[in-house]
Amino acid sequence: MKSFLSQEALEILKTITKDRSRTNLLKRYEQDALVFLVQRIPSWIKSDMLTFIGFMGSLTVLLSFILATYINKDYLLLGIPGFGINWFGDSLDGRLAYFRNQPRRWYGFSLDLTVDWLTTIIIGCGYMIYTDGNWKILGFGFVVLYGWAIITTLLRYKATGKYTIDSGLVGPTEVRIIVSAILVAEVLLNGSIIYSAIFVCAILFIVNIFSTIKLLRLANNLDIEEKENKLNE
Repeated sequence: MKSFLSQEALEILKTITKDRSRTNLLKRYEQDALVFLVQRIPSWIKSDMLTFIGFMGSLTVLLSFILATYINKDYLLLGIPGFGINWFGDSLDGRLAYFRNQPRRWYGFSLDLTVDWLTTIIIGCGYMIYTDGNWKILGFGFVVLYGWAIITTLLRYKATGKYTIDSGLVGPTEVRIIVSAILVAEVLLNGSIIYSAIFVCAILFIVNIFSTIKLLRLANNLDIEEKENKLNE
């Protein structure tokens, strides 16, 4: 979908997204928002501060599960601004560094991936705190399956040199929105979070299977190409 950004804004977009390609459904709106925000963040706010802010958003989501468990399930709605804070920090930390021409590519990549993994664990733990009995296993399943997706992403990066955080039309932003919708549904319909978790885990499993098959085909083609190049030397 075409973006209605000015030429200056398009140059900014090119600068802040040159290290990764995006395919997610909300790509246009998200990138427009990032271009708007990177120009308005105060100079005293650094990339690491944004990473910390994003992580605090993750802890807010965990807090929403804890409060919903021990006080009132309506506190699950606190997870929605938590995901908003997480998006703000997580999406802007690296983009701000590129906008200010201060990128630390490998440091930022390592920190971002570590915090993303911790966020996944936090969400899984939050679900396990909130649910009862054997259904807690779904929280563990979510962490494992999302970890599988991260490993596939890293292996694809290793094989191609291109880094993408999306699985087709679904990226981290869409995942945040989906989980937020699940929290709202649970407030309105008690117990629905279990069925939502089953659905999410099933979808993650299917996506991971296809992504792994695609990765293995890519790896096999690279092996064949490497052998042919050696024979032609």
